[in-house]
Amino acid sequence: MKETKFNWNYLISISLVSAMGGLLFGYDWVVIGGAKPFYEPFFGITGNPFFQGWAMSCALIGCLAGAVISGWLSDRFGRKKLLILAAGLFASASVGTGAATSFGTFVLFRILGGVGIGLASNLSPMYIAEITPANVRGRFVSINQLTIVIGILAAQIINWRIAQPVPVGSTTNDIMTSWNGQLGWRWMFYACTVPSVLFFILMWFVPESPRWLAKEKINHDKVLRILTKIGGSGFANSELVSINNSLSSQTQRSDISLLKQSGIKKILILGIGIAVFQQWCGINVIFNYAQEIFASAGYSVSDILFNIVITGSVNLIFTFIGMFTVDKLGRKALMLLGAGGLAGIFAVIGAMYFFHIQGLPLLIMVVSAIACYAMSIAPVTWVVLSEIFPNRIRGVAMSIATFALWTACFILTYTFPLLNKLLKASGTFWLYGLICVIGFWFIFTRLPETKGKSLEDIENEFVK
Repeated sequence: MKETKFNWNYLISISLVSAMGGLLFGYDWVVIGGAKPFYEPFFGITGNPFFQGWAMSCALIGCLAGAVISGWLSDRFGRKKLLILAAGLFASASVGTGAATSFGTFVLFRILGGVGIGLASNLSPMYIAEITPANVRGRFVSINQLTIVIGILAAQIINWRIAQPVPVGSTTNDIMTSWNGQLGWRWMFYACTVPSVLFFILMWFVPESPRWLAKEKINHDKVLRILTKIGGSGFANSELVSINNSLSSQTQRSDISLLKQSGIKKILILGIGIAVFQQWCGINVIFNYAQEIFASAGYSVSDILFNIVITGSVNLIFTFIGMFTVDKLGRKALMLLGAGGLAGIFAVIGAMYFFHIQGLPLLIMVVSAIACYAMSIAPVTWVVLSEIFPNRIRGVAMSIATFALWTACFILTYTFPLLNKLLKASGTFWLYGLICVIGFWFIFTRLPETKGKSLEDIENEFVK
């Protein structure tokens, strides 16, 4: 493998295109946070925790639907076609959400965009994992997390630049009748149309996953051509033999029967646990509810949008660190670092809220939490999920884990306003810190190391 001369330009280009699903996922996921101060007065839901939570979390219903259908459909029709569908959904949702004149229409298109997120979050990392060599797979799959972070930062910068300054002391009615309240938040959603259309066009030039083609026995020569373009004829032949060997022992079994196999069931439980922890560690509330978090720290609306850009920039920088360490330090070490680090940071943030410590000290701790998450749990979760499942059931198993992730995300997003009201900010962050301690124990006792191993080697080692 070390002597193989890989076509790195080709691998990077097709990985970047498929990872545009991650960019749109990140943008669509976070754009609502910046639009929140302006669409809430427009739709008359300010001060209503139920509708505020529904507006923020309704897209997750679509995410769940997208995650459910992505496994079965991608195993039936391939990874490429489903990513093209996701691109079309992102474009439609961007236009529809921005043009919404009623809260019902707004919610409908947010859910539609959520379906796109559910598809892309499952398929982009899985596709990259299936085309890249074992020794750099972690770094390449992390490209998807990098594009998610770029999408998040793009949404934060665009929200900040689109929004006009909000005068101190502005009332809800002042915001509703302002440019921000009438048009500004719409352009925040419209902006996602451009990368959505670009993603839709470019995906037509990306090859199908060779592992999916081999599994479906569609075209032996086509599989060889794709693998040869990646690493030459010698690499192609050895990879195809390895792939076929991993499939041959399972050809008579259905996906459902394989999921019931004890070894695979153990891996599935591991994948679900890691997926749920990525959400319940609590970091996403900082992105989705940044307005409330920074407002309770004493910042104005305009200052909040700028601070959100700072958090996004830190997120991007530390994602690069995670990308370049995941294949060196390993998956398990980084996951433990993230879980332990967040537990400590959330304990401090909770104490700051409890003792009413505001301003810069709180901002520093929030940024530290994002940095810790960005270099560990954020990218490594998708790397692990994309590589631990056997070839034949990767689509279905990945969709189950992704479904669990978005279910956990829905619970997290919807319950934050309620928890914040019941436990206050201090108690809420202490709760997330406790979950991180539990996550640390789960990772330490259950997660094996997978760095440097081929997908087929991982399968042979895990499924016993």
